[in-house]
Amino acid sequence: MGVLRRGIIEDIRKDKLSVSEKESILGYALILPALLLLILTFGYPLLRNVFLSFHEVPVELNAKPEYVGLEHFRTLISDPEFFIAFRNTILFALASDLIATLIGLGIALLFVKEFKGRRIARGLMLLPYIAPLIAVVFVWRLMWDPNWGIVSYFFSNILNIYGTQTDMSNSLVTLTVYEAWRYYPFAFLLILARLQSIPNELYEAAKMDGAGAFARFKDITLPQLKYVLGTVFLIRWIWNFNTFADVWLFNPDLSVLAVFVYVQGFNQFNQGYAAAVSMLMSLFLIVFSAIYVVWVIEW
Repeated sequence: MGVLRRGIIEDIRKDKLSVSEKESILGYALILPALLLLILTFGYPLLRNVFLSFHEVPVELNAKPEYVGLEHFRTLISDPEFFIAFRNTILFALASDLIATLIGLGIALLFVKEFKGRRIARGLMLLPYIAPLIAVVFVWRLMWDPNWGIVSYFFSNILNIYGTQTDMSNSLVTLTVYEAWRYYPFAFLLILARLQSIPNELYEAAKMDGAGAFARFKDITLPQLKYVLGTVFLIRWIWNFNTFADVWLFNPDLSVLAVFVYVQGFNQFNQGYAAAVSMLMSLFLIVFSAIYVVWVIEW
């Protein structure tokens, strides 16, 4: 390795390299700091997590971790609390992702055409996404409070959907609605950008052929949005699957995998077991993403 490096440096000094070779070396040199930073901030924690998943970590600082092999994984597959958290995570991530994507698609379709005040309205659409997390969660919990929440009053006292003392602010359904509302602007921005790049000639030709609005949407708009919609869904799926701050601030008693890992690792000091759960989460996301990219997005 040292001989190869000295040879490259010597070739550079003697100007024996072509322009393309010099550009390649410059490119590698420019990304090297970022690559090293990525290795330090991602590679080491990942390897450390793998190590902990096979060890029992003692509470005492001076004690060494004890190797237990696959014991944490055997405990995991027989733990009913893990499967409850896993089920809630799948439901929460899937529902909030689908709702946010559909809302973003619907609003983006409205903003394709010019209308007065479109720029201001487009900026207002981003408010849920850019507002401080702690402030947004506090307002949502207040609105759903069973005693003085305006949304809770509307559903319980006016529509009589549920009892007046039912606290919906702590439910997984409310969290799912909140998550979809907060992050639909992400889907809205990406979808709108793609819609504005679709050639208008396609729609004009379809109109001349007698295609209606729904036919144009089905045969032109949706195929053009395929990769954007697929990418938005995948990114939001990964984020929602791993989300912690939103759930913890909304209700720390809601059982999802990110909260389950935190409680196991830092409340119950069972760091080995928490590492095993996080390893399983990573493997699940890797497998799901690979299948999704190949079979759904078809990249």
